Amino acid sequence: MSEPLFLQSVMQEKIWGGTKLRDEFGYDIPSEKIGEYWAISAHPNGVSKVANGRFEGTDLATLYAEHRELFGNRLEPVFPLLTKILDANDWLSVQVHPDDAYGLEHEGELGKTECWYIIAADEGSEIIYGHNAKSKEELRQQIEDKNWDTLLTKVPVKAGDFFYVPSGTMHAIG
Repeated sequence: MSEPLFLQSVMQEKIWGGTKLRDEFGYDIPSEKIGEYWAISAHPNGVSKVANGRFEGTDLATLYAEHRELFGNRLEPVFPLLTKILDANDWLSVQVHPDDAYGLEHEGELGKTECWYIIAADEGSEIIYGHNAKSKEELRQQIEDKNWDTLLTKVPVKAGDFFYVPSGTMHAIG
């Protein structure tokens, strides 16, 4: 008989972080600037460890490598999921992540497609989701001119919203 695996995971301090992970969700946070809780992670920058059962103390990357049967015998060379809960107390930087092919070739790790489920949001919260440029030339010009208000697409968000953010999408959380 198998039992669920509970994970001991990593809190990440960020300049834009806050205390909502403690105040609203009851997590024990190590500082007043916690921006990310890496709830399920085998990423080298914050690996979760099994907190119970026969695999207690084993990190998720090792467990995935040595016991693929627990994960449906998946074929990906590394654990293919990173689940975070964020407290964005301020705007994060605008980012564009590579796809897997580019990431593996240039950075030695997978690219990054994301999806976001908005658990809670203050009134007036927004994200940046894409851009308004109609051509590569227009994109280049608006970036050079630092015309961010025209270039970036801001989308209002509320609790319950879901966004698929494929690699190559300009994005930021506010």
